[in-house]
Parts: sequence; C-alpha cells; structure tokens
Amino acid sequence: MAKFKVIGGLIVIAAAVGGYAAWGALSTPALIVQGEVEATRIDLAAKVSARVAQVDADFGDRVQVGDVLVTLDSPQLEAGYAAARAAVAVAEANRDLVFSTRSEVIDARRAELLRAEANAVLAQKTFDRISQLNASSTASAQRLDEAVNALNSANRAVEAARAALELAQNGSSPEERAVAEAQLLQARAAMQQSEANLQELVVSAPIDGQVTARLAEPGELFSAGAILMSVVDVDNAWFTFNIREDLLDGLEVGQELTVRLPALSDREVPAQVTAVNVHGSYANWRATKATGDFDLRTFAVRMEPLAPVSGLRPGMSALVDWAVQ
Repeated sequence: MAKFKVIGGLIVIAAAVGGYAAWGALSTPALIVQGEVEATRIDLAAKVSARVAQVDADFGDRVQVGDVLVTLDSPQLEAGYAAARAAVAVAEANRDLVFSTRSEVIDARRAELLRAEANAVLAQKTFDRISQLNASSTASAQRLDEAVNALNSANRAVEAARAALELAQNGSSPEERAVAEAQLLQARAAMQQSEANLQELVVSAPIDGQVTARLAEPGELFSAGAILMSVVDVDNAWFTFNIREDLLDGLEVGQELTVRLPALSDREVPAQVTAVNVHGSYANWRATKATGDFDLRTFAVRMEPLAPVSGLRPGMSALVDWAVQ
C-alpha cells in the first residue's frame, strides 16, 4: 500500500513539474528595459572675461525667460566702449567737414570772384583805350602789348576765382567723401562690438526652468566661455532608452507605451515614442563570437509623456516591460 502511495506521489509531482514547465514555455518571459529621465540643460557663460559683481539666483531656484541671473563687471570693456564712442564722434565730425564747407569760406570765395571780375572790367577798358590810341599812333606797341597781357591775366583770375567758389560750394571730391564715409562706418562697427561686449556682462535666463548648478560667486574672475550657471527645463522632460536592435521589431514612432517610475512610487505614465536613433558603431551590446554570431547595434529610443508628470526630474530611472508592450 505504501508502495502505491509513493508511486502516486511521484506521479503528482511529475504532473506538477510538467505543468509548470509547459506554463513557462507558453508564457512570455519578463524583459525590463531601464532608461533615464532627461531634460534640456543650458550652461550659461559670458563671451568676455569679467569679474562677478552680483548673483541673483541660487541653486534650486525657479527662473523665467529674461530673468537676470548673474551680473559681471569689467572696467576695461567700459573704457573701450567710451573710446569707441569718441572715435565715432571724431569720424562724424570729419565726415561733416568733408561733405560741407563753412559759409564764411564761401563768402570769401564769392568776394574774390567779384574782385577778379572788377579787375577784368578795368583791364578791358584799359585795353580798349590803348587800342584806340595805338590806331592813331599816339600809344606805342609796347603799351598795347602790356594792356593785352593785363586783360588776359584778369580773365584768367576770374576763371580761377569762379572755380574756387564752385569748389567751396560743392565740397570735397567723391573719393574723399567715400573715405570719410568708410571711416565713419568702421568707427560705428567698433562701437557696436564694444556695446555687444558690454551686454554680455548681464547673463539672463534663456528658458523657463530650474537652476541646477551655480558656479559664480561675487568677486570671482571668470574667463570667456567659463560656465557660470546651469538651467534645466524640468517642466518638459522626456525618457531615453538604449535598446538592442533585435528588440525593435514592431516599434514605431508615435506608438504609445507605459513607463514605470520607481522614484515616484512606481507610478505608471503613458508615453509616446518620438524618435529612434542609432548610436555609434562603438555602442554595441553583443560582441562578435567565433561561432558566427554578429554584432547588435544599439538604438536610442526617445519617449515623451502624454501629460505633465508632477515631480518628474532628470536623472530618475524609467522602466518599461518590453516583453509585455
């Protein structure tokens, strides 16, 4: 009797083991893929070397676009801007001088023309009298030659005075005007560069977000390009997963998946696939084997939550049951 009980027990155990094995063969094994929460991060730096004058935001503060975060100070840049403004003033004065002539100079040139015209009228009358006297043999040929020469000189003086008046009225030559304009443009460009450098002394928030790093301290000197502060757009975070290519079958952009967040009490968040990008050839999950196996590339899958998730922060772990979904 005991023998039959043992045999019956073995049969029950064998049936249980066989049933479990069959259930395991038919059920889908769990495949949990772990990713990470990411968000846009902007490292703020100035394009010029300067000393920190004031810091208006601290680690963890929420900031909005345009908020002043760090104010820098640079007496050298301020002096350079003042010199640039002075250079523009000099160039403008030189341009005005080249493009115009003082009214006193024009009046003087006009008076010289009137005097030259009066001398020409007198020389013409003198020439007429000497010519009549020479015709009656009263004046010598030498006096006639002198009158002719005086008349020609008077006429040339009128032409010279008229040309001087036109030059005073018209101003400088086109070439001189072009040089003056170019010098003014060059001075203004230098001033704009100095002004742009001064604007770099005020570092503002480019996005709405949270300060996640503060390196600037009052009185500290920072070189151009050195990071002063970091701001993260925590309100628009997304999920990133690194997936082997043999697991991508059926995955499409726009597909909805469920993401579990351990840091938020295993909250399940619906998310949508927005991008699938391949990593570099160095990012392989499985190396080549002598048995003829091949490398499997790694793809970065980006998912975005369908609705805002309270408490979601960059760096949190994100889990997806890949076998189920």
